[in-house]
Amino acid sequence: MPHQLLIATGNRGKLREFRELFDAHVDSQWELVAPAEVGLKDFTVVEDGETYAENAGRKARSYSNACGLPALADDSGLEVDALGGAPGLYSARYAGEAADDAANRFKLLQALSDIPTGQRAARFRCVIALAFPYTTNVRLGEGLVEGLIAMDERGDLGFGYDPVFALPDGRRMAELDVAEKNRISHRARALADAAWALDAMSRTLDTSS
Repeated sequence: MPHQLLIATGNRGKLREFRELFDAHVDSQWELVAPAEVGLKDFTVVEDGETYAENAGRKARSYSNACGLPALADDSGLEVDALGGAPGLYSARYAGEAADDAANRFKLLQALSDIPTGQRAARFRCVIALAFPYTTNVRLGEGLVEGLIAMDERGDLGFGYDPVFALPDGRRMAELDVAEKNRISHRARALADAAWALDAMSRTLDTSS
């Protein structure tokens, strides 16, 4: 019987992507649940860590302790070399705390308006954290995908910065279908890097049930 795993995010795009990633890459020993399904719809965690790992670990532990289930959390960001690695940890609120994806992309394109294509290298980075309730131990996985920031937006299949993130072949992340994105995305690679931890957690739950 599958074990429940809380996906610690209120971002519907992320939640959908993790469900698709588990369907494609992870054995059926897990039943993914959203915060709203376990009474945590309005639960929030302050993400003021100095690294992706610190933020992801804090979220995983906090959500896990709040509901008594093992939890998966991620922290991810877009790193642009010409901006010294920004927006990085602040990618989701680059244009302000209440900003939406479109506002973040607009600010990014404005910040790079004088930067030529050859100097717009960027990468998506994701760190996944896995936690059991009432423990301090967190297991991590990391993934990244390299590309560059295009001059304009294109594609409507992704979310966040996907429409302005160009892959080495020229396609935008937002132009990839689900199957292809789930093979190459930073979250897919982070999940693959954390596969050993998911297996270990499942075995632990098997022996304790």
